[in-house]
Amino acid sequence: FEELGMNSETFILFHLGKRIAIIGGTEYGGEMKKGIFSVLHYLLPQEGVLSMHCSANVTVDGGNPVIFFGLSGTGKTTLSTDPIRPLIGDDEHGWSDDGIFNFEGGCYAKVINLNKDEEPDIYNAIREGALLENVVYDDETKIIDFTDGSKTENTRVSYPLNHIDNSVYGQGKPSVAGHPEKIIFLTCDAYGVLPPVAKLSSEQAMYHFISGYTAKVAGTERGITEPTATFSPCFGGPFLTLHPLRYAELLKEKMERFDVDVYLVNTGWVGASAKSGAKRFSLPKTREIINSILGGQIEKSEFETDPYFGFQIPISLGEIDPNLLNPDRTWDNLNEYHATAKELVQKFQMNYKQYDLGDT
Repeated sequence: FEELGMNSETFILFHLGKRIAIIGGTEYGGEMKKGIFSVLHYLLPQEGVLSMHCSANVTVDGGNPVIFFGLSGTGKTTLSTDPIRPLIGDDEHGWSDDGIFNFEGGCYAKVINLNKDEEPDIYNAIREGALLENVVYDDETKIIDFTDGSKTENTRVSYPLNHIDNSVYGQGKPSVAGHPEKIIFLTCDAYGVLPPVAKLSSEQAMYHFISGYTAKVAGTERGITEPTATFSPCFGGPFLTLHPLRYAELLKEKMERFDVDVYLVNTGWVGASAKSGAKRFSLPKTREIINSILGGQIEKSEFETDPYFGFQIPISLGEIDPNLLNPDRTWDNLNEYHATAKELVQKFQMNYKQYDLGDT
């Protein structure tokens, strides 16, 4: 494959003029949907529609739409699949002058270490009509061992949206909603220096959208077995067919036009880096944070300014231990924290330079 100028034996090729897509060297079902997603990233912005790598849900009455941006492994599917808020979609959406809409009729969820108690909706969606990939099961009982990653950490399930009982489509309605009231950027910080939640200004939102910082997490990409820091513009770099600034400009225009609040939520490591052997921030606590954003409780909090990124961190939030909310109070070794934070800031700055945006 090197002789052909490719990076691996896997390829996804497009000829937009002939409307042809060719996928080779892989049998992942996800490559088909991501292929079409890439084409939509070319076509829709030309019509003023923002194509987004995000999930979305609404209240029971269809109000308060919220979108979650994030790369694979950051929690888009898990956190947007909510027993209280009907799901619009878990991965691919458009934002037009009329509101947001889902591109897909189904979901493509990771199932490594799937837990019935923590992710009941996804667990219960695995029934007739769903397709599992790369999972290991007992030949006699046919019971699946979701903890087994011997074939790959990237075990998946595809299922139609109506397998999620609490989905807009499952209720017999189209997967659409009005304009989002809040946007949540999900990141999995392998350095452990981003807070569990922060409120962003409009300028900070654009900076983090273009940066698209997260960690490549085990099971999301080939060859990744431990968290590795990475930047993916617009939280969907592999799918962008235009310059990232084109999507960023569309997002900024819509955010300002419809007065949308933006929050950064870290589903990764807090209080220590991934390489230290520390565990990720717990899913139940992340759900508490998400609920406080959606319910408006976070807006009643007092905030303090992060010294490295300048965004606003809540001093207290519901029943969550206040010491968990600010990395400055979470790390045992503050010298190590400050050194690690400075290292991450430098990575942000180096990454941002490639776009040559000046003061944009």
